[in-house]
Amino acid sequence: MLRPPTPTALRRLAATVAALIAAAILIPAVPAQAAAFKVLVFSKTAGFRHDSIPAGIQAIRDLGATGDFTVDATEDGNAFTAANLAQYRAVVFLSTTGDVLNDTQQAAFQAYVDGGGGYVGVHAAADTEYNWPYYGQLMGAWFNNHPAIQQATVRTEDRAHAATAHLGATWSRTDEWYNYRTNPRPNVRVLQSLDEGSYSGGGMGDHPITWCHPQSSGRSFYTGLGHTQESYADPSFRALLLGGIRYAAKAVNADCRPETGYTALYNGSTTGWSQAGPGSFANSDATLTSQGGMGMLWYSAKELRSYSLKLDWRMTGDSNSGVIVGFPATSDPQAALDTGYEVQIDATDTTDKTTGAIYGVKAADIAARDAALNPPGQWNTFELLVEGERLQVFLNGTKINDFTNTDPARSLQQGYLGLQNHGSGDVVSFRNVRVKELTSTPGGGTGPLKGAGSGRCLDVSGASQANGALAQIWDCNGQANQQWTSTSASELRVYGSKCLDVNGAGTADGTAVIIWSCNGQNNQKWRLNADGTITAVGANKCLDVGGTANGTKARIWTCTASAGQRWTRG
Repeated sequence: MLRPPTPTALRRLAATVAALIAAAILIPAVPAQAAAFKVLVFSKTAGFRHDSIPAGIQAIRDLGATGDFTVDATEDGNAFTAANLAQYRAVVFLSTTGDVLNDTQQAAFQAYVDGGGGYVGVHAAADTEYNWPYYGQLMGAWFNNHPAIQQATVRTEDRAHAATAHLGATWSRTDEWYNYRTNPRPNVRVLQSLDEGSYSGGGMGDHPITWCHPQSSGRSFYTGLGHTQESYADPSFRALLLGGIRYAAKAVNADCRPETGYTALYNGSTTGWSQAGPGSFANSDATLTSQGGMGMLWYSAKELRSYSLKLDWRMTGDSNSGVIVGFPATSDPQAALDTGYEVQIDATDTTDKTTGAIYGVKAADIAARDAALNPPGQWNTFELLVEGERLQVFLNGTKINDFTNTDPARSLQQGYLGLQNHGSGDVVSFRNVRVKELTSTPGGGTGPLKGAGSGRCLDVSGASQANGALAQIWDCNGQANQQWTSTSASELRVYGSKCLDVNGAGTADGTAVIIWSCNGQNNQKWRLNADGTITAVGANKCLDVGGTANGTKARIWTCTASAGQRWTRG
């Protein structure tokens, strides 16, 4: 017969049940669901074969298990068909070497990437398909040679990209360091480069080693790291590889357009910056993090005019902040908001007050913004492109707003920039604030300005140097009254000290254009546009002539891009 359990057995049963309940609480059941995307790892070799390939395949499988993607691995070029590639968001060329695809397979892969697929090249992927020009463009640069395996210092140039955001400014590691046949920098966004002074055998000077770039509708990522088996057990390298795969697969966004000619305004040093209003920014690890507010950290060292401003930012939750441009020097953050324009960061407000909006003035393209935006906790990159009174906003390389100032009380052609610290609980960080100042656009410099419709030159009537002398067109003669200098202050100067001026700061069609002593006012600021038109900044109208005869007077008029409004350097 059945005997009742002993007290000891009951205690053991109770303890077991309690343990199972505790385990269920600590490790909740996760319902089975499909991974977010699939990745194909391709490791065919027709030349040198790396013994790290198996470790690389396993590392990518491990990354997929925690990164929400599944992995197929192959060395069969027959996998490169349109139908088969369509199931993958990215294809990883893992230390491939030599000629690994035939013409048909190449065509299928090119169509896959250009149609929106992702490419990830690892190490010897640069030693592949030398006779296929498209692959060279996709890769960025082909392998040339390498010294012995040794330790080197890797410099992080982009700390916003998902592949490199976890790294510090420098990273000391041991690997096989490739030299490349060409420098890819003009065509890619360099994420990491090598300090050639830290090892022997570097032969490039400027030595990119990890980079990315858009490729038609697709994306490309490459790293020269990954020769050794040990690389694939290194958490930092695995994180770099994961970020590259997720970028190529469009699981995260980044600005991977080529970038040259920028000057750092902040990359760890706050020299030239001033705090206005309450609150502050903590400065650590080359990162500014907002504290309290409402205030503003502004770059007081230099006034900016036409420029491309880039900066990386990250927010927590629905934190609030913005970038303020085009305001006069001020210690009052509210005055900066009233006289400049804020490009918003917070994504949770109304459409005219969310990420990419010109705050309270013009909403961003919300669909484009949503597609480009990385969520809170991840880094994003803004480009604010200011050309005259036009402000374009790019988020992670995608244009999401295009705004032209028409408020005569404000001007984007003069002013400073600031980073907002919004208030207690609003935590937003900034990295790598950099600027490239732009020339006055086509037609810059000194010389005559020739009308496209008349073939005659912009001229000061009677060669007068008096304030109020009228501007007109006349046969080009090379004299001083036809020599116009475009300055960094957006002026068009003649005789060195006189400026082309909209008479009386008028804004009506037909207002006369004269010369006057230069005074820095908006009615003496001009924007030389790529289509040959010249915009009067204060009036937001075009320099125009209503005829082609000698003596026809210059004026401003609503912009139409007609022949009477287009000018070239004669």
